[in-house]
Amino acid sequence: QVQLHESGGGLVQAGGSLRLSCVASGRTNSGYVTGWFRQAPGKEREFVAAVSWSGVSTDYADSVKGRFTISRDLNKKSVYLQMNTLTSEDTAVYYCAARSMILVHATSREFDYWGQGTQVTVSS
Repeated sequence: QVQLHESGGGLVQAGGSLRLSCVASGRTNSGYVTGWFRQAPGKEREFVAAVSWSGVSTDYADSVKGRFTISRDLNKKSVYLQMNTLTSEDTAVYYCAARSMILVHATSREFDYWGQGTQVTVSS
């Protein structure tokens, strides 16, 4: 089992930036992919970004490409989401996610473990 805990959400004005963090605990010694999803009110949860175990490969939803950057720090068992040029469309609860992955450079959009989420609200 892997436990995930997000932080860094909050209220920000349109055009501003936020950095989300997610710390993993539990069975984290093996390789795993980590990612971020979000769910806006009345909408389904959607994929945002993912990063491989090695940190070399990343994957982004088209809606955030060029604005968001995902990264990870294996020593700190953490993954980050730097969000720039935020708009009201980015308002959502953001979830950290993880799954086991043997291939160190592979990413995924399917995950097994989820955090509780952190609220991001962008005011226009």
